Amino acid sequence: MTRLSALPLLVAAMTLGGCVSDGPSQSVANTPLAGASASGAAPIPLAERALPATLAEHWITVSEGKTLLEGPSLDRQGNLIFTDPFGGKLLRASPDGNVTTLHDFGKDGPGGTAIHRDGRIFVAVTADHFTRGYIVALQPDGSQPEMIVPPERGLVPNDLVFDEQGGIYFTDFRGSSTEPSGGVYYVAPGGGEITTVLPDIARGNGVAMSPDGKTLWVIEYSKSRLHRIDLQAPGRPAANGTQVAYHFAGPPPDSMRVDSAGHLYVALNGQARVLVFADNGVPIAQILLPGREQGRHPATTNLAIAPDEATAYIVSGDRKGDSGANIFRARALAPGLELFSHRPVSAR
Repeated sequence: MTRLSALPLLVAAMTLGGCVSDGPSQSVANTPLAGASASGAAPIPLAERALPATLAEHWITVSEGKTLLEGPSLDRQGNLIFTDPFGGKLLRASPDGNVTTLHDFGKDGPGGTAIHRDGRIFVAVTADHFTRGYIVALQPDGSQPEMIVPPERGLVPNDLVFDEQGGIYFTDFRGSSTEPSGGVYYVAPGGGEITTVLPDIARGNGVAMSPDGKTLWVIEYSKSRLHRIDLQAPGRPAANGTQVAYHFAGPPPDSMRVDSAGHLYVALNGQARVLVFADNGVPIAQILLPGREQGRHPATTNLAIAPDEATAYIVSGDRKGDSGANIFRARALAPGLELFSHRPVSAR
């Protein structure tokens, strides 16, 4: 993996820049921008236009078809695990950019992924036009599927994250902006009871945890809202511990990740950009994808941040145009959070 040098941004004590190579040995300098555009195919909302912006750069093209990518997670070997929901594939990109298929879900649509510390890949899968879904665990090579949340539960899992004990928080993508029947749920370690964490939201989407494990961030897709949930115990919100931290404008937010300093990175599906928040839910910066003003790479759905360096891998696609499905790289504000996947099996 090519290490990327950080360059100062436009605000003091903050670094955020693009980084990329089209091959394992070719590095490209970060690209800070003077400001975000109010014009073009993807104008920046007024409230976010003055935020420091940097330009991500292309890493690999996964498909030239009209599809998108989802669910990026990094394993211990530096491979990027991700999904092609419309192609029904779980994929792996090696550090040098070689892409292989790990599992074929047929007509079902794999979405978010999370990697267990024993190496298993947990995948949230939707089916039948988002009317049902399930969570399945696969071996690192994509074999031996094991049902974790079965379709009989009547939920539509979209994204998921492990806590430090190995419990799973996942979002339910049911409902609409006028019928908020989705939610957030918790599966106890080892596949125990499923409990409700946050009910009655309009299509739960991205979910992420703070570095100390005390705060859960949730995206409500169909109402374009960022929820903050303060936890008093695994799967249990604190009294008066839920709030809406941010309202988004324009095409909706999708999935997100947290870095080791607590910054939150939210991918904006339809805007070809990532909005970066401080740990209190205030936006402080943004990452833009190249060609966004011409309508390219609009379906920016999620990202993963390497825990040993501040490299963000951003997945995107294009369901209407001809820019294909691609992965970009950019400099994050801090190294990625050490997730459950990177903790020793003997850890408690």
